[in-house]
Amino acid sequence: MKVWIDLLIASVFEITWAIALKYSEGLRRFWPNVILVIAFLLSFIFLARAVRTLPIGTAYAVWTGIGAVGTALLGMLLFAESTAPLRLLCIVLIIVGIVGLRLLSAAG
Repeated sequence: MKVWIDLLIASVFEITWAIALKYSEGLRRFWPNVILVIAFLLSFIFLARAVRTLPIGTAYAVWTGIGAVGTALLGMLLFAESTAPLRLLCIVLIIVGIVGLRLLSAAG
């Protein structure tokens, strides 16, 4: 179970650096860049811990999936990005894939 917590933490840091990237205005603002770099490093550290146990394909797919869903949802909340029904359906499909990979994983 701890390996999945590491992967979740890695994913939260992935979302953090992606949102910081938006706030950095093309890497032109200092503090968003600091947050971006720290979150990026922490994301990879926790992902590296997770792949010691999980298959790389599963870990990477779950990491990017959670990151994509979280970033898309925050984009809707913070930046008024589209909430079109088909876009939301696609997000739900990503979540289904993440859950499926977790349920089918032999590790943890």
